[in-house]
Amino acid sequence: MSPLTIEGFDYKTIGGDAGVELNIAVAGNGPAVVLLHGFPQTHYMWRTVAEDLADRHTVIVPDLRGYGQSAKPAENGPSTYSKRTMARDVVAVAAALGHDHFGLIGHDRGALVGVRAGLDHPNVVEYLGILDVLPTLDTWDVLRGVDAKVAWHLYLMAQPVGLPEKMIEAVGEEFFLSFLDAWDPTGATFTSEVRQHYVDSSVDAIDSIVADYRATAGIDLDMDREDRAAGRQLSMPVGVISQDWGSQLGFDAAALWRAWAPDLTYQSIDAGHFMAEEKPAEIARFVAELADRVLTSQS
Repeated sequence: MSPLTIEGFDYKTIGGDAGVELNIAVAGNGPAVVLLHGFPQTHYMWRTVAEDLADRHTVIVPDLRGYGQSAKPAENGPSTYSKRTMARDVVAVAAALGHDHFGLIGHDRGALVGVRAGLDHPNVVEYLGILDVLPTLDTWDVLRGVDAKVAWHLYLMAQPVGLPEKMIEAVGEEFFLSFLDAWDPTGATFTSEVRQHYVDSSVDAIDSIVADYRATAGIDLDMDREDRAAGRQLSMPVGVISQDWGSQLGFDAAALWRAWAPDLTYQSIDAGHFMAEEKPAEIARFVAELADRVLTSQS
């Protein structure tokens, strides 16, 4: 099956950090906004939101390194798939397209890259939108006891190189389908074509996906701890939209985010994890309102 593409978007291959080639979809005019996808997806998850935003923005939609049609470098130490490295990919791609500052919206894995980009590049990231995730440090802190079973895959992919890759390869299609099914309460968010696209793309990227998750249990966690100890925070406006799973696991998600982002807006949404595809109009409105906050403050 050929990779799916967003209608009306131009596709480019652009070098990120250390020249790692990324697959990029671009369309629209106006202030730049970068959309980063989650797991187990590709840039295609943003198709409807991206088309909506392109009326007023230059919309840049990459496949993260290790995913989709982007390069999948072999894991050569923990930094290969650290969120710091992946954030540098995003900054390099935007710069190559002529944008030295931009808004950044991330879902799931892409949101973790967005947080690191905001912390490391505060003069580049104008605003940050987060869909349905917590910062790395807080994710590990709130997973305790039997409730941690909802994130069993985090522990599997945190294991040393070799074992998790082999286990997932043995049941690759079933592994990735299990998340598409479990995190989609309506059962109607994906067409069969889109489901197969995500499964095929992920099965082709098992080693790099595991490396991405392994980094989040190691080097990314260390970076968050260093930032927390130093009192570093996200200086730009931050908007978070999420399911209310904090109440289920016994934590206040808004309070956790506010510790990282003093200029925060937080809202719940009645949707599953794949909210950009389940309720794209609501997510496009969330992004537009966040961007308008910045434009209003600058005028």
